[in-house]
Amino acid sequence: MTKIELNGLRNTLENKHAELENGNRSRGAFVIETSPDELDRIQHGQERDLAIDILDSNSKLLREVRAALSRIDAGKFGICLDCEEEISMKRLAAVPWTTSCIVCQETADTMAGRPRSVGEGLLAGAA
Repeated sequence: MTKIELNGLRNTLENKHAELENGNRSRGAFVIETSPDELDRIQHGQERDLAIDILDSNSKLLREVRAALSRIDAGKFGICLDCEEEISMKRLAAVPWTTSCIVCQETADTMAGRPRSVGEGLLAGAA
């Protein structure tokens, strides 16, 4: 991986980090609203649960992004943590916070029956 590619990925990760940091500050959806109407209370509860799930996913993704930035600083970025082979640039461009090459990720997904990375799960849901 060239320095230009690495710097581009660092910029992408830093932008994602800033986006997630700013998104985690809005906690207005956690306000507990009271209503005499049972259906309104149920709806508010569902909206709050959804907001909590989104915040949880974003927090996990934020940790993954921070870990990727730490790997860049340590000079270990782009190396699969499972097989220690280089992760393809195409995969890093799609999911820069990944810790696994595509082969190891597919193996982990097959064994677990779900995506390993929060961000990859979000990307899979968008596809």
